[in-house]
Amino acid sequence: MAKVSILGVLSNIQMLVRTALIGTCVGTDAQGNVYYKCKPRKGTKQERRWVMYVAETEASLVPPEWHGWLHHQTDVVPAATGKYRQPWQKPHQPNLTSTGRAYFPPGHALKGGQRAAATGDYVAWQPPK
Repeated sequence: MAKVSILGVLSNIQMLVRTALIGTCVGTDAQGNVYYKCKPRKGTKQERRWVMYVAETEASLVPPEWHGWLHHQTDVVPAATGKYRQPWQKPHQPNLTSTGRAYFPPGHALKGGQRAAATGDYVAWQPPK
């Protein structure tokens, strides 16, 4: 079970209240994440943009087309049809670092393997004496 701090709970509640009061819904991506905007802060010109995640808060869950909109790289709101997706773009994969499903190359110590011996063309660097 994950630890929950009172500050983390308060920040989530504050974000929900702020979204309900001042946020304007712009769109939803294929995963169900909802994107919002509101007027700029005093003294700035760029509108504020943010995402409310449908599941866990994980930045890698934002598709590339919405990432560009969130970071003011484009003002074009991606269509729900996914017409900005290219055929060569792969579907999202979560970041598995520090999980039981993390990738370890062949021979990695945590995978229980032995690393292959170095070939004759490799010479280890030695510091100058």
